[in-house]
Amino acid sequence: MPGGASIVAFEARLADLPPRMVQDPLIGEHSSIIKLRALIERVARTDATVLVTGESGTGKELVAAAIHAASPRRNRQFVAVNCAAIPHDLLESEMFGHQRGAFSGAAMARSGLFMTADNGTIFLDEIGEMPLPLQTKLLRVLEDGMVRAVGSDRGTKVEVRVIAASNSDLLAMVARNAFREDLFYRLNVVPITIPPLRERRSDIPILVNYFLNRIGQREPAAGRVTISEEALVQLWSYDWPGNVRELENLVERLVILCEGNRIESVQLPPNIVVTTRVSDDIAANLDGEGLNLNALVRKLEGRLINQALKQTGGNKQAAARLLGLKRTTFAAKLRRCGVISPVDSDESAN
Repeated sequence: MPGGASIVAFEARLADLPPRMVQDPLIGEHSSIIKLRALIERVARTDATVLVTGESGTGKELVAAAIHAASPRRNRQFVAVNCAAIPHDLLESEMFGHQRGAFSGAAMARSGLFMTADNGTIFLDEIGEMPLPLQTKLLRVLEDGMVRAVGSDRGTKVEVRVIAASNSDLLAMVARNAFREDLFYRLNVVPITIPPLRERRSDIPILVNYFLNRIGQREPAAGRVTISEEALVQLWSYDWPGNVRELENLVERLVILCEGNRIESVQLPPNIVVTTRVSDDIAANLDGEGLNLNALVRKLEGRLINQALKQTGGNKQAAARLLGLKRTTFAAKLRRCGVISPVDSDESAN
């Protein structure tokens, strides 16, 4: 399915979600996002447990909500639990409920969030923050579907789809005994990894315009705000450690502080504005008809690959490591960009 058509189809599936959940890390036409939307649609048809990983701000909760919205459970509850935001001594009660008098302050019985999500979906965000004793109890729930409230010796059957998420390396946590190995494999039935924004820079203009349009619809009195090409180049060049969430917050701030109806590069924060050769190259390629982003990306990749090869004396494996690429990925980019390493050049001369 073409990128634009897939976006329309995907947004249609999200139409029934609450407005705050229809946010934008999944908006874009980069191949990684197109594949991610297709994977969500496929996984949604099943009841498999899903583990979503990705950096902070990439949209892990949106992925979980999208899976729920496209599933047969869409008319049931979607319950999100941030395991890092609830004190450890209260997390078990919040998730599984408690009996009256189970602990000091338990004046009445209470159903937990698993009961609330019965026949629906529960999203366990920051699962790596869950204490080990509670991990054991969660594993039991995943295995037999029985929830045992604090203070009760009886279980209650629930039918809940579990989606977990983490921005931590759970396998590394398993290695240092900070996360249960059996729970990791029980959660990791279908792994979904969300790419960081810096790995899909071509979506930045799409996201910026999307945010500007949405803000304009939400605040019609503010008028329609646009962004200059130079400012967009600066945004494209930035690495976005906070990912889409950081971009969204910045665009909203720029609209609020914009004195006219056009965001200029001088209004960008100092940490965004760069004077690197990369941004100069992009600006030089911007003309009245825009730029060929794919060609420019290939050009920049070729320059980086060539620099890495020179630095490593033509050693492709070392150059791949220097760029953080797999050997096969590096070789493919080498062919696509038409770069010839010093070693290859010498060999062709013999």
